[in-house]
This record gives sequence, structure tokens and C-alpha cells, in this order.
Amino acid sequence: MAASSDNMENINSALCEISKEKLTNTHLTTLQTVTKALRDEQLRNSVDREALGNLYAVLSRLYVDFHHLMEMDSQEEGSLCYKLTAECFRAHRNACVQCTQNQCCLRDLGSIKLSFEILAKLLKISSGGSNDIYDALRCGVQFLGNIAVGNQLCKDDIWELGFPHIFRDLLELPDEKAVSYTCMVIHTCLDEHKTEQLVKDTQQLKLSLKIMDLCRSLPDVDWTIFIATQHFLKSSELIRKMYTEMTNDARLTLLELILAQLGVAEKEKDCLMPLSVAQFLASCFTDHCRAVLTLSSESSDDQAAMVVIRLLDILCEMTSDCKEFMALQDHAGLLSTTVDLLKEVHLLGKTSKNVFTAAHDFSLTRPGGADTHPVFGFKAQLIRLIGNLCHSHIVNQDKFEPDES
Repeated sequence: MAASSDNMENINSALCEISKEKLTNTHLTTLQTVTKALRDEQLRNSVDREALGNLYAVLSRLYVDFHHLMEMDSQEEGSLCYKLTAECFRAHRNACVQCTQNQCCLRDLGSIKLSFEILAKLLKISSGGSNDIYDALRCGVQFLGNIAVGNQLCKDDIWELGFPHIFRDLLELPDEKAVSYTCMVIHTCLDEHKTEQLVKDTQQLKLSLKIMDLCRSLPDVDWTIFIATQHFLKSSELIRKMYTEMTNDARLTLLELILAQLGVAEKEKDCLMPLSVAQFLASCFTDHCRAVLTLSSESSDDQAAMVVIRLLDILCEMTSDCKEFMALQDHAGLLSTTVDLLKEVHLLGKTSKNVFTAAHDFSLTRPGGADTHPVFGFKAQLIRLIGNLCHSHIVNQDKFEPDES
């Protein structure tokens, strides 16, 4: 079957056979040919509704076969069915590439709903770790990604059917490609309204927390970073609720991401997040900053202290003449808390030999020397924040009286 615009009749005939006959490897070869043909832009744009309807009929047939396979537990027939399902999803995926007409047609036929029903069944049997099953899952998610691009109706359908449970189940898969493709779909579908849905209850919030966890555990998956920076950070309510539920490890991941993105936003002259997020982080610092003092003890909680250190780093960046966040100069208690903490750190370093002592020798406590200790430069950052909060701010300058001790 030649991959050209004049073989539509042959494609239709072949697809009709697959939807009605007992499945064989010959049908797999036929589907692979259809998938390849749909890579051609000219043919893809000329595909008629009948061909797409036949393609949908094949997917429907495969869905029905899942019921029989689960009852018979036939490994050989199962493998062929999974391979055919993956290939059928590939054909669907290729049909949707930059083709709104095909996206809308497949949506009207019910391909999105059917795809989620198949994905749900595949997820139930994925624990066996069969590569054929994972391949079908990957291709199914890729199809959802392609049908969603540039098509708001498809995005809304996918979100309604996948959020939050199927998305979360897909993100729990021990398959990095499937997880990456799922994050791609979530990123494509997300908008301001859908982001706000993430905070409605515990189940929704779990999805956002899982995505943040993937930022740490799968650093090579860029889609998680895009979701966090382009959507999560723009919602102060979501950031507040996530931060409250997070472990200190997870908080550090979020804070490191914010710190990195502040530098990017500064270069691009783009506001990364609303002022309300910055104000929340400032409150977290003022409420918990004394946790850093535990670093003077051998039995300290490094993670809680590191959270304070990262919060300070972020506040320093935000108040470094960044007009979107300079309202932090008026944040209740931020200046006085920072001054008091500097005094405590200075006094603690004078009263006993510890990490806050001016004449450090960290070689005995941490390999690599002083500059590898998490508290390195902490006092300098406190002074920097005080300077930033007082810069061109007469009221704060009048409040601040340096300690002469």
C-alpha cells in the first residue's frame, strides 16, 4: 500500500478488515503502513472522515478485545493486542499533527474518551512490567498530547477525563518516557483556571505535589519544570498549600527552582510570580528563620536550616532592585526579624566555637572547607537583605540602628 494521496480507498479497506477479522501479525503490518502514511502532511490533510472513522473502529475493536484477554489470560494473544494498540495510537497520533480538522473529527468520534478507557485498563495490568504494555501506554499518552495541541475543546475534554486520578496513576509508572509524555499532556492542557483546580481538595493537590517530586527525582524531564515555572508559580494559593504540605526536602526542591528561575526572569525581564507568592515566602522566613540557629549544634536538622538559608537567598534576589517585589520593603516584621537574627547569629558565634564563629576552621567538621558548609555566607546574606530593605526607603533606614557590639 503506497503512502500517497490516491490510496485512501486501500487504507479504508485495510482498516475495515482489522476491525472485523481475527487479529494477526499481518494486521500489525497494515497498521504500521497506515502510521507511516500519516506522516505525510499532504496525505494527512486529505484524510476523509471515513478513514478516521475506520481508524477509530480499530481502536474500539482493540478495547473490546481487552475484556476477552483478561478473561483468557493468553500471553501470546495479549502481546499482539498490546502491539496493535500501540500502533493504532501511533496512527491516531500522526493523524493529529498540526491538523485541526483531524483533531476535531477524532474528538467527535469519541477517540479521547475511548483512549482514556484503554489507558485505564492498561494501567491495571501494567504492574507486570511488560514492555508491550508500556509501549501502548506511551503511544496513547502521545496521542492525547498531539490531539490537544492548539485545540481548546480537546484540552478541556482531556482534562475532564484525566484529572486527577488517571494523570496521577500515569505519573506513578516506573517508566520515565510515559511519565514525561504525561507531563507534556498536563502542561499542554493547563491554564489559569485548571491550575486553580489543583487546590480544591487533597486529591487534586496530590497531583501537583507529585509533579514537584518529579522535579527532584527525574531532573532530565523538562516538562515538570515547565509546569512548575509556567503555571504553579503563578498561583499564590497553590504555592501556599503545596509548601504547607511538603517535607523540607520537597520545599528545598521548590525553593531551588524559584531561585534558579529568578535569574532567568531577570534576564528576560519577565515577572516570574505574583507579589503574593513573594510575600508568602517572606512570612515563611520571618516565622521559621530561627531554625538556622540549630546549625550550631552537632545534632542539628540540616534540612530545616537549609530551607531558611534558601528563603534568605530568594528574598535577597527579590529585593535586589526588582520593582515587582520591592513592596517587600514594607512587609511586616521582615526587616526587624532579619536584624534580630543577625544579632543572634553574631552573638552565638562569639559565645562558643561553632559554624557561626567568625574565625572558622571547618576542616574538622565538613570535608572541603568553610565554603562547602551550608551556612557559608549566611551572615553576609542577612546584611545584604537588610541593605536591600533599606535602599531608598527612608522609613526603614530610620528604623535600623546598627549594633555596636
